[in-house]
Amino acid sequence: MPQLPAFRLTGAKVLRDEMLVDDALCFSNGRISSNASTEIDLTGYFILPGIVDLHGDGFERHLQPRPNVHFDKTTGLENTEAELAANGITTAILAQCWSWLGGRRSPEYAKDLLNVCSRYKHRSLVDIRFQLRYETHMVDTIGALLEVIHQHGIEYLVFNNHIHDAANAQDTAPIGFAGYAAEAGRTPQQHAEILKEMLGNAHFVDDSLRQIATTLNSMGVRYGSHDDETASMRRYFSELGADICEFPTTLEAAKQARALGNPILMGAPNVMRGGSQSGNIAAQELIETGLCDALVSDYYYPALQGAIWALVDRGVMPLEQAWALISTNPARVLGLDDRGEITDGARADFVVLNAETRRIEATFSNGRLAMLSGQAGVRFTNGAAPQQIAAE
Repeated sequence: MPQLPAFRLTGAKVLRDEMLVDDALCFSNGRISSNASTEIDLTGYFILPGIVDLHGDGFERHLQPRPNVHFDKTTGLENTEAELAANGITTAILAQCWSWLGGRRSPEYAKDLLNVCSRYKHRSLVDIRFQLRYETHMVDTIGALLEVIHQHGIEYLVFNNHIHDAANAQDTAPIGFAGYAAEAGRTPQQHAEILKEMLGNAHFVDDSLRQIATTLNSMGVRYGSHDDETASMRRYFSELGADICEFPTTLEAAKQARALGNPILMGAPNVMRGGSQSGNIAAQELIETGLCDALVSDYYYPALQGAIWALVDRGVMPLEQAWALISTNPARVLGLDDRGEITDGARADFVVLNAETRRIEATFSNGRLAMLSGQAGVRFTNGAAPQQIAAE
């Protein structure tokens, strides 16, 4: 996509260094700059760093809106991007499973989606990347996993282990178990056989994880673990090199992560809803005790901005501090040093938010217009010459 002309945005309050200040924001050639000629008056707006989402699987409903109803992956990515931009997300890590559960969570599906995205990225509105969620008992797929990571430049992997949840569901929730089987195109009996095979791999898991970790280290790939339940579990993964702690389910695990200096990620829907839908620890509790470094969208992209306003309205922290949980902090966790804050030379990733309605009305990613609506759209249209807007 072509770059916009150099703009100077005035009148708004700009979030810099966790302070909302009366300042102008200039950008050109995809970067925050010190000057520009075309001025747009954004009085009544906040200009905030673009949102960096390190773990979101909300894209799945654009690819498979109902069980066994699959749509074209390019169309799915296009609509995912529209939702991301509408919610101010300028960098999105799509959390794609690499799992024995099959269907859209299978290695085959992951490989196909990554191939589609590699052809699509040159015209993407926002920066889309992928995280692979590797189920730890998939020991026979290590070679294919590492090949895909190398081929597609995957920068982030997490270790999942939901096999015991599946085994419990088989015994206590057979209807739900059958539903997972149907979604993968299997009978419950076929699903049970694959589960049995995975359980049989338990003795090989530790060696396989160490093999993966060694290779990821040599490739410079960051990795972590998901849903740590205990301090010992967090210590194990940290010693392995999986230092990012995604969604610890207990206070004990979160405290261990902090003691080890591991970044802690929690789900924004948990904050927005006021608690975990699955009965795990409340994310707000961890935020209040300094045990959460960043929030991620998890399964619902609007929850990122929604969680921030929930923290503000509940008196947990002011907007200036809360916004770092979805911008500066996640960028630092993944080493994305060119974004996450508004500073000269950084990527021009920012959102224009109506201070009265709290609605994001414009999203800019790498200096390109990803979304424009509302009164902000009128301001940009009236403030720039027609040929300049057309260059977008």
